Amino acid sequence: MGDGFVFIEIVIFAMIAAFLVYRLRSVLGRRTGEEQPRPNPFTARAGQPDNVIPLPNRDRPRPDDAVVSDEPLSLAGSLDQIKAVDSSFDEKHFLDGAKAAFQMIVESFARGESATLRPLLADDVFASFDRVIRDRQSRGETDDTRVERVREAEVVEARLDQGRYAVVTVRLVSDQINVLRGRDGAVIEGDPKAVVEANDVWTFARDTQSRSPNWVLSEIRAIH
Repeated sequence: MGDGFVFIEIVIFAMIAAFLVYRLRSVLGRRTGEEQPRPNPFTARAGQPDNVIPLPNRDRPRPDDAVVSDEPLSLAGSLDQIKAVDSSFDEKHFLDGAKAAFQMIVESFARGESATLRPLLADDVFASFDRVIRDRQSRGETDDTRVERVREAEVVEARLDQGRYAVVTVRLVSDQINVLRGRDGAVIEGDPKAVVEANDVWTFARDTQSRSPNWVLSEIRAIH
């Protein structure tokens, strides 16, 4: 009789242990979306698979082969210059990518996701972002910034450096909620219920002779 109760207890404990192992696996094995780098928002194009890399048309004349003029190029002329070395460049597609990149970078910076930011930023910009993230973490502060929407995006400057480096500057107007909290969770700056307008000028750059279609953020200017 006693042996029978012991056997039943062993079975019950084994079932409980199995259940706990299952629960742990379901939690520890769950993907949060941060295990792999997020795709660069400039890569995917409508009607193209994400893994297709559009290559520039090498047969088209390059701006450095053209007649040099002392007159500064207009914005349209500068964009045409970029298109001449990169046939995949499309202004509408670029602006869609810039808006997506803006939201991804702002929110990833707020969450302190340096690994996500690394492929999206030029080296010096990443160094600045990473330093601020580390300083914020050392103080135990939390940034709850969220981009509600990007209302406007327009190309305001463009140029081609050394006949290969495309540099495009975009003015972005967005609605955001910006809240900075201390170690105890108390609000230091901002209002979690207030949507504020942010005006930024971001510059993106890309080596048009690279096989990678990705652009990186190379400069930030805020408009106050």
